[in-house]
Amino acid sequence: MKNYLNLNINLLYWVFVAPFTGRFFKISPIFRQMVFIGVRATPMVALTAFSIGVTLAMQAAHSLQQLGAEMYVPDLVMVTLLREMGPVLIAVIVIGRSGSAVAAELGTMKVSEEIEALEVMAINPVEYLVVPRFLAMLIMLPALTIMGNYIGVLGGWAVCRFALNFNTAGYILRALQSADTWDLYSGMIKSGVFAWLIITIACNAGLRVEGGAEGVGQATTASVVQALLAMLVMNAVLTGIFFFSA
Repeated sequence: MKNYLNLNINLLYWVFVAPFTGRFFKISPIFRQMVFIGVRATPMVALTAFSIGVTLAMQAAHSLQQLGAEMYVPDLVMVTLLREMGPVLIAVIVIGRSGSAVAAELGTMKVSEEIEALEVMAINPVEYLVVPRFLAMLIMLPALTIMGNYIGVLGGWAVCRFALNFNTAGYILRALQSADTWDLYSGMIKSGVFAWLIITIACNAGLRVEGGAEGVGQATTASVVQALLAMLVMNAVLTGIFFFSA
């Protein structure tokens, strides 16, 4: 826990304080990490989001048809995606794909003594390795979540249009009327917090690897488990805050 807190303090310094002292972080590594963390995860996120939309619509239709209220299927799909399923399940995909890769990459650098070599050259490892990944994750996870929301709504439309004979315009209007801007904002807040947790946990695990290749594997597994637990607990906390403050 102490190492994790120190990493967060160092990150805050290099992102918010160091630029005002003349030590700017480079932009090109951030774009490389955005491609690695976010762009390459896009197909998996898109497939996951479409599956979520289809599943939500089918499950909602099954229950609501018994009540003669299938017209509310777009409402359930839209609100559930924006508030919960979109941010959470897309974060799970990013943890499994990008978070684990970051932990393994930094862990491999640690056991091969590349990080010690950076320190010998007077290059701060947090500034050089962690900050680009941190900023890339903060940008790309909310972006992936927004994309996933659109594709999830498309999945719900596919079920409503071809299985429930909904009119396309009626589906869109119903979905838009059911959600307000706070539903989107709450999902984005969650996504930003999840991004912070995922990348800091992954980087901390990678930088603390000990014991060679076996240690890299153990650290990668630990980072995934810890990130999942932290994300789910934080989701419950944020949901409670939004619920009781509404």
